[in-house]
Amino acid sequence: MQNIAKSTHRRLFLPKYFISSVVNLKPKEKKYFNRKFIKFWKESARNIFSSFPHNNFNTFSTECRSLGFYILSQNQFYQKFTINKLLKKKFGTSSVSHNKPSSSNGSQNSSDNKPPNQGDEKVAFIKLFLISCFVYGIFIYPMQRMAYKVEESPFISWNEFVHKMLAKGEVQELIIKPDIDWVTIVLHDGAVINGKRSILRTYQMIVADATQLEEKLREAEKALGIPPGQGVPIVYQRVNENTSFLIALAVTIGILIAVSRSVNKSGLVRRDMFGGVTRAKFTLVDPLTGGGKGVRFVDVAGLKEAKIEVMEFVDYLKRPEHYKALGAKVPKGALLLGPPGCGKTMLAKAVATEANVPFLSMNGSEFIEMIGGLGAARVRDLFAEARKRSPSILYIDEIDAIGKKRSGGSGMSQSTGESEQTLNQLLVEMDGMATKEGIIVLASTNRAEVLDKALLRPGRFDRHILIDLPTLPERKEIFDRYLSNIALDKKPEVYSPRLAQLTPGFSGADIANVCNEAAALHAARFKKKAIDASDISYAIDRVICGPEKKNHGVSPTEREIVAYHEAGHALVAWLLESTDALLKVTIKPTTRGALGFAQYTPTERRNYSKEQLYEMMCVALGGRAAESVVFNRITTGAQNDLQKVTKIAYTQVRQLGMSDKVGLVSYSEEETGTNTKKPYSKKLANLMDMEARQLVAKSYKDTEKLLKNNMDKLEKISQMLLKQETLTYEEVEGLIGPPPFGKKKKVDCIELDEATSTAIENSPETQSTSQVSKCDKIIYNL
Repeated sequence: MQNIAKSTHRRLFLPKYFISSVVNLKPKEKKYFNRKFIKFWKESARNIFSSFPHNNFNTFSTECRSLGFYILSQNQFYQKFTINKLLKKKFGTSSVSHNKPSSSNGSQNSSDNKPPNQGDEKVAFIKLFLISCFVYGIFIYPMQRMAYKVEESPFISWNEFVHKMLAKGEVQELIIKPDIDWVTIVLHDGAVINGKRSILRTYQMIVADATQLEEKLREAEKALGIPPGQGVPIVYQRVNENTSFLIALAVTIGILIAVSRSVNKSGLVRRDMFGGVTRAKFTLVDPLTGGGKGVRFVDVAGLKEAKIEVMEFVDYLKRPEHYKALGAKVPKGALLLGPPGCGKTMLAKAVATEANVPFLSMNGSEFIEMIGGLGAARVRDLFAEARKRSPSILYIDEIDAIGKKRSGGSGMSQSTGESEQTLNQLLVEMDGMATKEGIIVLASTNRAEVLDKALLRPGRFDRHILIDLPTLPERKEIFDRYLSNIALDKKPEVYSPRLAQLTPGFSGADIANVCNEAAALHAARFKKKAIDASDISYAIDRVICGPEKKNHGVSPTEREIVAYHEAGHALVAWLLESTDALLKVTIKPTTRGALGFAQYTPTERRNYSKEQLYEMMCVALGGRAAESVVFNRITTGAQNDLQKVTKIAYTQVRQLGMSDKVGLVSYSEEETGTNTKKPYSKKLANLMDMEARQLVAKSYKDTEKLLKNNMDKLEKISQMLLKQETLTYEEVEGLIGPPPFGKKKKVDCIELDEATSTAIENSPETQSTSQVSKCDKIIYNL
């Protein structure tokens, strides 16, 4: 090892009193420092700043890490007494905040004659320096080593370079660092050294004077017979490592000073580093604090059965002695299931308001983050907070984020280890050895099929409350609730019955959006004082399909094809027996890509016969059949229709057992997916495909025959569509007469449609085009 006191290159500095303090360690403490380390610094502590050459960086990094691990082993970051004891012999002082009371004889420390904070400043500086050394050895120096890469390549001499590399033509370039007389030799890819292919492409070489290396290289090339213009290229690099090191050290010291100040201000010397991270970030509604004045049960329209079951849980907590007297146990929890937007979270908010007990809520996605074990820690903390406030209600929204099936679940994606840890902790907290009564857990999800079975069993979630899409009476009640909050020109009871019939399949969130669209957008756009029927009709169409695309570039030819296509849909639905009643048909493009659509009045039907499904397929194929009959060619406009027809056909064959050849078997969509092993043979799969294709082909043939027999009616509807773009039920009836199987059940929408047409004709923004209506798809409820 070179004597760093004689080095001409200054790299690092260390205080002399730090060196002496290390030498004076007790024997038990010296085992963390080898003799080489102590001798290394003792001999070099000539000045307050010590320097050593570049190739001693590795040694210094090793010793810094040794020093850092010693600090950690002695717990120096949290216990200030140890460093004070180590340095007390040298300075005769210690930190003021940790001084012990003086002895009874009144003896005082020899540092009493010093200025008040001089000893503390020295101790603080040394502590900071020790931590800086540790940070440098662990973090900063490895990054510098990666930047310079001086230890990764072997060193060679000048003769080896000339005879084994340069003479063989294996040198690609030389990188000279004149500041440190350092040369990096870069070889060609696949270079051969000593008869073997070299694994490394870079070698290092130290020269006496880097400024004269180029001249010496050219002389060697001339002696080897290399032409002057074909010599090895040279690249010069200036390296100022002192500056980079000092900047890095200054940044490190600044960070440590800021951290130490924040710790001192907090008044805590030893603190849990992850205490703030592992805490559960829940929302608390506590009746004692006056909170929870939000949604109440009377504000939740519909959901009568669900509200009754949830209110029973609230009553359990309010009157537990009544149920215990009957021998009943308080349920542990309830799981709210159902499609999105049906009111699961709103019902939980009502529970928080009405329960009169502490209500803690947290989202399932807030448990798991990058740090391992964090999810389980947050689950423990959440239940610990709930037990402190017992009796209480704990609500976890979107519990499928942490409650998915664990590894080994059939047909499901495998959970990660962190998710499984969080789920296991949740299972233990809900029903484990240390579980206590007084906490009811509510949770909601719209993906009940992915939840673990252990989470769904009684004792954890005793009740599964289904919150489904609202029925006709419930939709009417929801419309009454939301329409009463906006300024209508008539009473809500005038609109709600018809709107409830127009919106089967709408969730509570969809209905709220309809009312908001009518009030906030359409009526406000025209600066109306009250919302009328045209605004509500516009809102329904906008929610389902989006607004009308007024600046469309549909050519006359394409517009004619769309007219016959939509007329085909409407006419087939008009002529068949069990189809839904036509509401309107239009050829106005929408922002969702539809060039037109036919809208029907859906029913609350839940059971469909084979004949009804077959007629639904015929209606969906009416557009494609009309194109083929009239123009003798087809377009891409029937893509969505074909998708629906294919789905209906495969549903009949695979799931509903409506195929005589396939038989009375049923396979779910999960079992027939592309990523799962199918529970049937390839022969049966081919048979299903054949049956589905034959069913679609037969329905298309019948649809085409029906249109050919009623070409006059198809011409009337399509020509009127080209003329006025939108036709209602009454207008179609005036053109081709009533349906052959009698008037179907329809919603009386005359008032809505007339109001809509009047408002649009008078609006300044719509001249020749009128309001867009419903969707880019024919509406079915299968």
